[in-house]
Amino acid sequence: MSSTLHRERLEDVAFRAGYAAVLAFLLLPLVVVVVTSFSKAGRIAFPPESYSLVWYGEFLQSARWIGAFVNSLVVGVGTALLATLLGVLGAFGQELEADAGGDGIVGAVLVPIVLLPLLVPPVILGITLLLYFNEVGLRGSYTSIVLAHTLWATPLVYFVMRSVFSRFDWQQLDAAHDLGAGPVRSFVHVVLPNVKHGIFVGGLLAFIISLQEFVMALFLSTPSTETIPVLAWTEIRQALDPMVSVVSTFLIVISVAAIALAALVTNLEWVSRQLS
Repeated sequence: MSSTLHRERLEDVAFRAGYAAVLAFLLLPLVVVVVTSFSKAGRIAFPPESYSLVWYGEFLQSARWIGAFVNSLVVGVGTALLATLLGVLGAFGQELEADAGGDGIVGAVLVPIVLLPLLVPPVILGITLLLYFNEVGLRGSYTSIVLAHTLWATPLVYFVMRSVFSRFDWQQLDAAHDLGAGPVRSFVHVVLPNVKHGIFVGGLLAFIISLQEFVMALFLSTPSTETIPVLAWTEIRQALDPMVSVVSTFLIVISVAAIALAALVTNLEWVSRQLS
């Protein structure tokens, strides 16, 4: 018995040590980026010789960087809204068909379509979209970048909502129909209140995907619509200064805040289920 307990403790310690090592390996680059953003020198060095907020001031005074930051937010919000709409409708339609005892035609067609953009190399996808949007006169517009980012964000929202809808009690929807509620009213008053937290989380994840997407934005953007990752890549080719670390730090903070907010919403949903 004692040898078994000793082995289990060793396995537990080894697992925790391995977990900590992997976590440290993943977080170390982020720590380096954040620390170098406070460098006073005109080049990136770790650790910095001296610390200052001078590059944060440069960022706030740069019209080009602020413009790219605003562009990223505009594209991110647009992507989140469109991807959430498509992902929710797709998952809802498939689950509705399954609940009605259908033969899965929607799922058989929808799942490959949703997965297809994830299987195409981003460079090929970017070139294809560049040619297409150039033909229809949308190249360089916010619309083209939003549509491109939606191709990658929608599958994420779709699978999140599939999981959310799988826990929904479809008898509530049947009861609403029996009481005379139409499709729109029953969805708004019965389905939406039960899945709103999942929709919110899916939208946040879509926003994060858009905020950090680079390849397709590089092909589709122009100087007036370039996003933060595109501008950062352009600046790195010319000079490696701490401004890139400052911008990366802002992206890290926004992403972490969005993930923390999604986790908070998810926990609140769990708590509400336990109390109901």
